[in-house]
Amino acid sequence: MSRSSQTAAAPALAAGRVDPAAAAQTASESPATFANVLDLQGVPSTALPGDPTNNVNPIGVFADLGAWHAYALPKAGNTASYGAFTGPLYIAQEYPWWLSKGISHLTLSEGGQAIDLANALNPAFTSLPGLLRQSFDVDDLRVTMELRYVSNRTAMVQAFVENTSGRPRTLGAGWTGSLLRPADEPIKSAPSLQATATGVEVGFAKVRQTQDYLTDGTEKFQVTHAEPVTTSVADDSYTTTLNEPLALEPHGSRALTWTESYTFTASDYAAEQPVVARTLAAPSAVAAADEQRWRGYVTAATRGVPVGERQRLAVKSVETLITNWRSPAGALRRDGVTPSISNKWFSGFWSWDSWKQAVGTAVFDPALAESQIRSMFDYQVTAASLDRPQDAGMIPDCIFYNDPAHGGGNWNERNSKPPLAAWAVWSVFQRNGDVGFLEEMYPKLVAYHDWWYRNRDHDHNGLAEYGSTVDPVNVTDEDKRLAAAWESGMDDAPRFDAALGTEVVPNTDASGNTVGYSLTQESVDLNSYLAAESGVLAQIADRLGRHADAAGFQASAAAVASAVQQKMYDPASGWFYDISLATGELLTERGRGIEGVVPLWAGVATPEQAAAVRTNLVSPTEFNTHLPFPTVAASSPYYESTSYWRGSVWIDQAYFAIEGLKRYGYTDDAAALADKLRANAAGMLGDGPLMENYDSSDGSATCSQGFSWSAALLLALEH
Repeated sequence: MSRSSQTAAAPALAAGRVDPAAAAQTASESPATFANVLDLQGVPSTALPGDPTNNVNPIGVFADLGAWHAYALPKAGNTASYGAFTGPLYIAQEYPWWLSKGISHLTLSEGGQAIDLANALNPAFTSLPGLLRQSFDVDDLRVTMELRYVSNRTAMVQAFVENTSGRPRTLGAGWTGSLLRPADEPIKSAPSLQATATGVEVGFAKVRQTQDYLTDGTEKFQVTHAEPVTTSVADDSYTTTLNEPLALEPHGSRALTWTESYTFTASDYAAEQPVVARTLAAPSAVAAADEQRWRGYVTAATRGVPVGERQRLAVKSVETLITNWRSPAGALRRDGVTPSISNKWFSGFWSWDSWKQAVGTAVFDPALAESQIRSMFDYQVTAASLDRPQDAGMIPDCIFYNDPAHGGGNWNERNSKPPLAAWAVWSVFQRNGDVGFLEEMYPKLVAYHDWWYRNRDHDHNGLAEYGSTVDPVNVTDEDKRLAAAWESGMDDAPRFDAALGTEVVPNTDASGNTVGYSLTQESVDLNSYLAAESGVLAQIADRLGRHADAAGFQASAAAVASAVQQKMYDPASGWFYDISLATGELLTERGRGIEGVVPLWAGVATPEQAAAVRTNLVSPTEFNTHLPFPTVAASSPYYESTSYWRGSVWIDQAYFAIEGLKRYGYTDDAAALADKLRANAAGMLGDGPLMENYDSSDGSATCSQGFSWSAALLLALEH
């Protein structure tokens, strides 16, 4: 898709979302009710976000409309930062970097003397749904600044300067800013400042550091002012001056408006100039439309949710998802949601992340949810593939701005991810009733479903295994085992430890050609997901009038459910387990893992089995820890409360457990555990970020902040 067609398509996508005007008419709460649901204050000291040892930016940021640059608020008490929004944080195709501490720092003067904003009184720094705001009083002036997005490449900033005195004032106004350069070459020399007739630009040299920084030399960051200005540049700093002074009557006010755009290509840049011009010509109308859109989001997200912290959590979830929204760029052909802008490695689209994120995003923006599902199916393998035709139907693990042919180091086709796509599609359909979307996706979903049984059922007994593809990166048996663990999504879970006997075996087609690899165990979560997917495909087929297909999928769902019940459940421990591919024996010695609750979510457990699983879920020595639903039971010898998939709490697995309890009638348990989860997860009911995972022993936050599937499934729990 060309950049011009992307730009043209953006308004259509927005128009297809929840009708904000209609939603606003029923809104019980205005966006202002949800001020500071997230703490977004902070100023970086270096261009590299956060601690280089953990690759995580600790400063919360705000972005919107799929933009690839984001901002934060000044830090209260850091008076040097007053008058500028922190940043931007820009994504160098795949990696986030800070461009500046505050690229557009407002300056004011009177009678030739600078007004020192560091002397401001009553400073207030506020994040609201859809915008950042700061305000302060200085020298009988009230200054209010707001930043919001107007497109997938441009933010609009306005500074409202009010004369609070009883005398007329004549003020000089301008802006200053400096670059934060990365420490090491060649990245250090990538950005460069230059003056323009309407403000200032940052150009970027071509740098192809695969694991750190990727630019093509065509990227630009552009500051454009509505009012006539003059700019000078000295090394890494610039000064922009308003050509005409601000004349303020007693108690009068003036607004200064500018835009900040980040574009990737020359056509990208050219396409954005009319957007900038329209914004600067009618900023009030742009702001009003943006506020209306966000009112629609807030209303949809909070409808039916208990007033108070639960509603604030719902809005926090929306803000998290929207900040992680990225628009088409590079090899990403459609709008989608990344896992977390705060993590160095997370500026791409993952398949099972996308499925879960779509379920939550559909609550307030079904069109965006549809787009993020399509974004992964854009790269569904077909039989016409030159390098992997045997994987026809497969969805890759993750896709990024750069595919491997263009220098990408993060793109991954060596494995897929758990099959939750049909669930996501059906969930979106239940929100918007888009039958056309079902018709479009149905054959693709069937191809994906069929791939699992063709390439991941080693002994063709109807129970599948996680595995890996025939791929240049999958060379050794350990490579293949690692990729298969990634395919599960539970990378380092004890059940995939090589030391516990997990190996891989080749899968072959009728001609004896290797078409992939399987772990030597049939996984209970995978087969429960596949049973659920069969059930959903039956519903979709029935809705589309494909009744014979529906009957076939219903029969398949019943057969897999029966196999899970009969082969994967251990009555002695009251839990579901993976089973050995070679012997069919339950792999109970690896301990109870949270995957054993997925049969409840999928509805494949018997009532008696569900009752036993429920007993373990509510037990403090098993899964009802301080923060409930660790990925490994507290009784397990492999339990580590802070370890990735060996005892941490992930919100997706908590969601499956809570919904599974509801499905089998344990609604009081589900409600109590959900309340405990929200209350004991650090910052969840305060202004803290939604985390990738949490320490199950004390609820403290771990790994990446602002994590999308946590936000999506917390929102889905409320709806």
